[in-house]
Amino acid sequence: IPKMLTRKIKLWDINAHITCRLCNGYLIDATTVTECLHTFCRSCLVKYLEENNTCPTCRIVIHQSHPLQYIGHDRTMQDIVYKLVPGLQEAEMKKQREFYHKLGMEVPGDIKGETCSTKQHLDSHRNGETKTDENLNKETSEEKQEEDNDYHRSDEQVSICLECNSSKLRGLKRKWIRCSAQATVLHLKKFIAKKLNLSSFNELDILCNEEILGKDHTLKFVVVTRWRFK
Repeated sequence: IPKMLTRKIKLWDINAHITCRLCNGYLIDATTVTECLHTFCRSCLVKYLEENNTCPTCRIVIHQSHPLQYIGHDRTMQDIVYKLVPGLQEAEMKKQREFYHKLGMEVPGDIKGETCSTKQHLDSHRNGETKTDENLNKETSEEKQEEDNDYHRSDEQVSICLECNSSKLRGLKRKWIRCSAQATVLHLKKFIAKKLNLSSFNELDILCNEEILGKDHTLKFVVVTRWRFK
């Protein structure tokens, strides 16, 4: 069988496709404009859209009044960037941990989980003791079973109040819910539709500060962009 043809490509040759036009650095928390599909760091783009409503690259109008509703997290692009640039993900996690530590705040769960994973790896080799894959798999299985008993995940949580402002709908019996900050507005729509026995979640709109939220927005994004001064 002939060997697969491979070709080495220098990172320099593809830098233009994996860097943010606003900060000229590698994409972090890659976020794409749905109108034209240009991608930037989330923090760079959100800051830019506080004063503008056009794409920084092609200047197309994203939305006259609510451009932040028409951008979305690009997980695939971020995965590509982290795989292509050696050490970038580790360096970013370290920066984030230092940032939260400096502010005296608890590190969000996704970063904390990565730290725990590293700690577990180190513990398994402490004092010259090396655990076999079988033992590690057994412990991981036991830990997973313990985690399954807890409905709250280890990632960052957010508490929200769901008030009904339509005469056509009844309110929820329990309007306060606590869930992952990574949950999206679409998750909330499906949750409410299920609770109220609606035929479709498309009948619902969820608003914050009297502004309709985009279905792909995470609750973390909503808190940061709509509620950070409240």
